[in-house]
Amino acid sequence: MKIVKIEAIPFAIPYVKPLRFASGEVHTAEHVLVKIHTDDGVVGVGEAPPRPFTYGETQAGIVAVIETVFAPQLIGLTLLDRERAQQRLQRTVGNPAAKSAIDIALWDALGRTLNQSVTALLGGYTDRLRVSHMLGFEEPAKMVAEAERMIETHGIRTFKVKVGRQPYTLDTAVVRTLRERFGNEIELYVDGNRGWSATEALQAMREMSDLGLSFAEELCPADDVLGRRWLVDHLDIPFVADESVTTPAEVTREILGGSATALSIKCARTGFTQSQRVHHLAEGLGLEVIMGNQIDGQLGTMCTAAFGAAFRLTSRRAAELSNFLDMSDDLLTDPLEIHDGDLVVRQGAGLSVEIDESKLTHYRLDQ
Repeated sequence: MKIVKIEAIPFAIPYVKPLRFASGEVHTAEHVLVKIHTDDGVVGVGEAPPRPFTYGETQAGIVAVIETVFAPQLIGLTLLDRERAQQRLQRTVGNPAAKSAIDIALWDALGRTLNQSVTALLGGYTDRLRVSHMLGFEEPAKMVAEAERMIETHGIRTFKVKVGRQPYTLDTAVVRTLRERFGNEIELYVDGNRGWSATEALQAMREMSDLGLSFAEELCPADDVLGRRWLVDHLDIPFVADESVTTPAEVTREILGGSATALSIKCARTGFTQSQRVHHLAEGLGLEVIMGNQIDGQLGTMCTAAFGAAFRLTSRRAAELSNFLDMSDDLLTDPLEIHDGDLVVRQGAGLSVEIDESKLTHYRLDQ
């Protein structure tokens, strides 16, 4: 079980349509595939999606930090040296997606070695999650049409609506149109990606107070300390911290400081090990949790599903697992499928996914 090699492979797969939200837009999945090889011949995999406008990482930066910093520190450890691996990863600041992909690949390799699923190793609570679909910035009619397609094709009935535009009435009109079209047939919540001020956010939320929203996520900047506390004090639905809670320490500060009342866990930024610690904090503090999406491909999506299904708390709410549907292709030999609004977690060893090496050769950028 000794780690003998770590690869960081950049690849690019176009999206069918751009994904637009308050903090930026994405046209191509320029991700990094991480492979961890052991002396037993086992290969674990993870996917790092760089989000420079959120965490400051780029694709080239992820490859560089893995090859020049993390790989030399981890080669020679065993798959059971998880705490030692975390200590070596965490002494380098930042780089959440790079660290997370390595951590996920370690867990995948361990599951393959022990012939156990990652979900079983983490907790094994259930084998499926309800799916929430993200609706990005678009005209109201197109967003309604996309929701109709998701309901008809995949049975998805929970929708996260991206908001944060100026003026805020552009977004409140969209949310109202969705509620009027579908009534109580769907669950709705909103995500501002830090796009509004606290005052704008409260005005928008008051305008949508009759629409039965389940959550509001990151409506204003994380560094607006007093504004966020003021906003949370005036809301009557849970306020979800996302980009502001990239570490367990940040979770503690946000919640105890009164800047949020619920959490989004994203395996793409906290891997499995740190996500587990965030989960335990949320459980101890009595917080609701959403399994979030960092615009992951199918590999990253399976990671989110595997973690979310491991615990009762993370499986209670619909998880954001459908962004891969907007990609023109993917790397897995056996593509993920969403049926009747659920994504089923595979029960094979590790993450129970295999990389199509011919597709990787086609889309990789380093050859």
